[in-house]
Amino acid sequence: RVASPQVTLIIINVGSNMDLIPSSGPHLHILLNHLPSLGSVVALGMFLLSFYHNNTRLQNYAIFAFMALAWLAIPTFISGAASRWALQARGDTDVLTGLIFTHQNAALWALGASGLTGIFAWFALWQYRRFEAVPKWNLYTLLVLSVGTVITMINAGSFGGRISHPEIRSGAEAVSAPGEPGIITFTEGLITGNNWAWPAMEAAHFLGLALIFATVMVVSLRILGVAKDQLSYAAVHRLLPLGALGVIINVVTGMFFFIGDSGRYVAMDGFPPKIMFLMIGGFAMLYFTSFDGPWKLKAGDDATVISKAMAAATLGSWGAVIVFGRLLPYYGGGG
Repeated sequence: RVASPQVTLIIINVGSNMDLIPSSGPHLHILLNHLPSLGSVVALGMFLLSFYHNNTRLQNYAIFAFMALAWLAIPTFISGAASRWALQARGDTDVLTGLIFTHQNAALWALGASGLTGIFAWFALWQYRRFEAVPKWNLYTLLVLSVGTVITMINAGSFGGRISHPEIRSGAEAVSAPGEPGIITFTEGLITGNNWAWPAMEAAHFLGLALIFATVMVVSLRILGVAKDQLSYAAVHRLLPLGALGVIINVVTGMFFFIGDSGRYVAMDGFPPKIMFLMIGGFAMLYFTSFDGPWKLKAGDDATVISKAMAAATLGSWGAVIVFGRLLPYYGGGG
């Protein structure tokens, strides 16, 4: 069928003017930054309500949200660094270098707080599934960490808002200043200023990747039917902390790599698909931690179609992360 002229005109206008799909670092960052910042406030509210009402289901929803938001904070920070390079490249005189660095320092603290909250949140989900309860010490640790995450997110968002809104800047921020020393500058110096730092983190990164893929492969193959007569899902579920340890190692070392040479990474053609598949793989792994479908599998049981689809997505996405990661030096150049 042929679309009417009016419909065709609307399609052309949407495609050429509105740019519905983010095509730049600043555009993507504007969309993404609301999720971990506002989401952390909502998740903390849910968590507090679960304490007040002694509601385990609501508590688990909040814990799941902490984990998901921590995972989303990674591309949010990366798109923020891409925004910094985009603004510097176009020589925007209205954007202050010092304020950008202040925002980036605050964002890194927020990323660290969110990541730490996410680690304890994932462990709480795993504990609940394995032992049918989350220890009180972990719940109170999550409460403290989530409050810290909200505070650091609000702080980072406050500085970020001033970059593009000169009307809310203070008098001291009205004068352009060089990038201030901070955790970003310290981290860049640690990575680029020591000959041993990059190779040591590369070694740790590969070990973490081996832990992740070994765990993903065993769990996914069981869901897909390999050795189903000999293994229940509960047996392979015990391996998930090893995969989680690998994820922690790789996220920490990967962020060190990125901060140490962010200008090169954001210009690589292979870097965005790697991060995209990383997000898919992480959320797929959450399915095997939290949902009932896989957990009900006894020895001899066949998994549902949904579980098999998630297993295939997990295996395929982490395989794609490895492929695009390996191709980074050769695909797209960067710089």
